Amino acid sequence: MEVEELKFREDSRYRQANREALISLAMYVLFFAWWYVTAYGLGSGDPGEYTYVMGLPAWFFYSCVVGYVGISILVWAVVRIFFSDVSIEDDDPAEREAR
Repeated sequence: MEVEELKFREDSRYRQANREALISLAMYVLFFAWWYVTAYGLGSGDPGEYTYVMGLPAWFFYSCVVGYVGISILVWAVVRIFFSDVSIEDDDPAEREAR
């Protein structure tokens, strides 16, 4: 085999996959930060002084209920805007026939 045949050819699908992975990690960090701040920020007081929203402690409502709904909407929007379908087939038909 010639050296040219062994060279690594960067595929645009790798860039897209890396971009989507970084976006996913950023969304997870954002969700964790929201959950942590609301759960421990609102829930660190005396339980006798908690405020309630729809029968749930405010810290639980905002961290778990609002956080879940918010991240679900964010994930839906991010997938629709930034993610794209990628073919898992080889781009070069000649390479497929050579195998």
